[in-house]
Amino acid sequence: MSYDIAAVRAQFPALKAGNSPFDGPGGTQTPLPVIEAIAEALANPLSNRGSGTAGERNAEAIVTAARQALADLLGAQPSGVVFGRSATQLAYDFSRTLAKGWGPGDEVVVTRLDHDSNIRPWVQAAAAAGATVRWADFDPATGELTPDDIAAVTGERTRLVAVTAASNLIGTRPDIAGIAHVVHEAGALLYVDGVHFTAHSPVGIAQLGADFFTCSPYKFLGPHFGVLAAGPALLETLRPDKLLPSTDAVPERFELGTLPYEFLAGARAAVDFLAGLGPRRDGTRRERLLSSLAALEAYEDTLRARIEQGLAGFEEITVHSRAAERTPTLLLTIEGRSTVDAYRHLAARGVDAPSGSFYALEASRRLGLGDTGGLRVGLAPYNDTGDVDRLLEGLSDFLRVTR
Repeated sequence: MSYDIAAVRAQFPALKAGNSPFDGPGGTQTPLPVIEAIAEALANPLSNRGSGTAGERNAEAIVTAARQALADLLGAQPSGVVFGRSATQLAYDFSRTLAKGWGPGDEVVVTRLDHDSNIRPWVQAAAAAGATVRWADFDPATGELTPDDIAAVTGERTRLVAVTAASNLIGTRPDIAGIAHVVHEAGALLYVDGVHFTAHSPVGIAQLGADFFTCSPYKFLGPHFGVLAAGPALLETLRPDKLLPSTDAVPERFELGTLPYEFLAGARAAVDFLAGLGPRRDGTRRERLLSSLAALEAYEDTLRARIEQGLAGFEEITVHSRAAERTPTLLLTIEGRSTVDAYRHLAARGVDAPSGSFYALEASRRLGLGDTGGLRVGLAPYNDTGDVDRLLEGLSDFLRVTR
């Protein structure tokens, strides 16, 4: 599939600074159409949602368009799309709501592979309810988390399993559909953290088997907030804490306070931008998204292979991203050197590759890296071969000057 990287890069004003950004897993740069959509929302009349004034109608139209766009991106229904401040906030909100039905004897499963935002809210909610937490492990040698790993800690008392669709630390993409089968056979719910996954692969929550699926638009070229998708019928069964005068309709009953309308406009524009990355110009937005994201996935995998081939020539560097299915995200450690020093060396040369554990503390510790983690190299839709070569040259230079 064709992927016009020059045309893509021309849409990102931040790239004019001249840096080579490999920090996309922490948040991507913003294309012009998203910037313009946010500005347009703020430049026109805007008020609380309604139908009486121009500002009310604009707000209503923005929310409706954003729900449809995110539904198209995730293969969801608009009435099952919930907006929140962040994926972390949504996990806390939903863990507290779901825990109202838990008690002693109930079990919740979390994994060592996940970002802490899909671990700690469930651990804390289980403790408050008197439920038991069970931990699913992954293989640190391969980075793999399998359905069998989930099955080993799942049983008739399991109420919910929380698992990532892709590790933000090492890129591992577990078999979520296989895990969903295990979870649903046990009669439990599956809460999937798709924050890192959604930026790199086509998403279909029905095909994945996720009961709940979260993502963050700022990881796929949009503004900062969180999104949760679930079946509207499932959402109807949940009773979150909320203000008395606020609506009880789904999905609005889960959205606390006034929504960030300008950011929702930006998210809709980000989805449209993604839909235009591939060669297909006909069909529905969902069909164009599937085509574009497949093209993006193939393009990013090609760049990832170029990085991996280059890293293979550095004996001092260990790559901890080894799963058979993974995103274009690599975690590196360097024998006898600090990856913080490597990060600073690269940054001084205009290459942005941060060092840390990136809130994936359990995964970092399981890999034997403690809370320190390593150097994370993550690709985004605007990276090109020049960025890759610049990264490899910077690492080569770092190894040379630190010998």
